[in-house]
Amino acid sequence: MNQRKRIGYLLKVYPRISQTFVLAEILAHERAGLDMDIYSLRRTDDTRFHAALAQVRSPVFQIARGSSKASTVLDELRQHASVLPGLWDVVRDSSAQAEDLLQAAQVSRLVMERGIVHLHAHFGTVATVVARLVHRVTGISYSFTAHAKDIFHEIVDENVLRKKLADAAAVITVSQFNVDYLQRKYAEAASRVQLVYNGLDLDEFRFEAGGERSRRLLAVGRLVEKKGFRHLLDACAILRSRGVDFHCDIVGGGVLEQELRRQQQDLGLEDTVTFCGPMSQSDVKQKMREAAVLAVPCVQASDNDRDGLPTVLLEAMALGTACVSTPVTGIPEAVVDGHTGLLVAPGDAAELADACGRLLTDGPLRDELTRRARRQIETRFDIEKNTAAIRAVFAESCASDFGCEPLREGA
Repeated sequence: MNQRKRIGYLLKVYPRISQTFVLAEILAHERAGLDMDIYSLRRTDDTRFHAALAQVRSPVFQIARGSSKASTVLDELRQHASVLPGLWDVVRDSSAQAEDLLQAAQVSRLVMERGIVHLHAHFGTVATVVARLVHRVTGISYSFTAHAKDIFHEIVDENVLRKKLADAAAVITVSQFNVDYLQRKYAEAASRVQLVYNGLDLDEFRFEAGGERSRRLLAVGRLVEKKGFRHLLDACAILRSRGVDFHCDIVGGGVLEQELRRQQQDLGLEDTVTFCGPMSQSDVKQKMREAAVLAVPCVQASDNDRDGLPTVLLEAMALGTACVSTPVTGIPEAVVDGHTGLLVAPGDAAELADACGRLLTDGPLRDELTRRARRQIETRFDIEKNTAAIRAVFAESCASDFGCEPLREGA
């Protein structure tokens, strides 16, 4: 077996509390013995972090954003070009922003100095822009994971995304819905797109049957339009009007917090709904273990943004919390209606109330759904299996040994 090579993980922001899937993926790679660098293009503004962050052993490099002054940018590029012979060709033949070029030059020098043989970016936005530039400067292969906003949002430049897809050695995405969408829309450019689900460390998510739970309804996510929380508040008002005894906790922060709080007050839900703010993963897990039902009422936002396959759903299914969601993008690949959870029409508060009320009051149904949901997670969303598939993608991309097994169908 050849000596192991290093790969670089390229992220817009690291760490980020909302991206538990990235942290879990990095830790799984490390457990498998993968040698990694982590490159962050922006400084995090999070004030709370998951405890598991302390387990990461890979070195983290914060990439400076550089000056916006043209003369300073040129000076910095000249300095980098002295050791990157291909840089000027890329600068001349690129419409990239100066900041992206400067960061790509820094990453290019680092990957050459540190023996990086492949770069992997998360999200097809700025991290992939920089990864593609590094590829053009150094010849190092790159791949990226496409999620949702980077595919569907109205601000996505289709021509630019087409180039990223075409130039990548491989592209991973997190649902079959996404695979089908990208291959239909981008045809040959998306020929190397493949499915690898986000996974969970199942040792960290021990199952407890959902039949015997208090009547607590839980929602977790950023307070943004695509999460559908305004429809959840309407559903809570309907449940209360029916005399259902329950309490709802909403965990997370975001731009719609004040609007949602006003809606809570207008509906008279102050004693029924609690806004908990952002919480650590350990605290969210405890909330899930206590709740009878997790509501994930996703919708397609007015700017076309939507969720891919929310990690919070997978976590709840692993832990034994019954789930109600909507058939948005890849969600039905995890929540199979009437089998591993319940699905309702996006934006339909009455249907959402019916489904939540049914699960809040029917312990045997919860128990049946949650046991099947756990089996689904063990089969399709085990992070050890799924990150092995990712390492196989890396190996296929650059013909280097990452101590992985060949990609297995269905991973």
